[in-house]
Amino acid sequence: MLRQASAALLLTLSLIGCADDRRAERLKAAGPNPTLEKLMTVADAKAGARLFGTCAACHTSSAGGPDTGGPNLHGIYGQPIGQHSARFGYTAALRAKGGVWDDKAFDAWIANPQRFVPGTKMQFSGIPDPLARADLIAYLRSLSN
Repeated sequence: MLRQASAALLLTLSLIGCADDRRAERLKAAGPNPTLEKLMTVADAKAGARLFGTCAACHTSSAGGPDTGGPNLHGIYGQPIGQHSARFGYTAALRAKGGVWDDKAFDAWIANPQRFVPGTKMQFSGIPDPLARADLIAYLRSLSN
């Protein structure tokens, strides 16, 4: 599982700048040291969909799709943390976290799942790039519209 997570991180990092010729322009528009709120104004759901390819090793995103290594993420934005899928076996730590999956929660989770929820079984080290996280959040939002 750790090997799978490491491979997924390497793939994610290689895709961050890939096929995004507007990346520099979007970062400039967000301003120096942009907040998550500013990054969300320039986030690109299509770039996030490309990044989701890494997540697809464990998650599905289609309406009615199955839970696999992780829960199906279709419609997760705005839902209570650790309760989105009635079929998935969330850890006690994730069920006890509280809150909802919003921009701030997703940003912290995608940056470092183990720091956001100590005790999670998600074996992914996170995405260090704030714009890539914003793009992925924009994609997850689009699955809930």
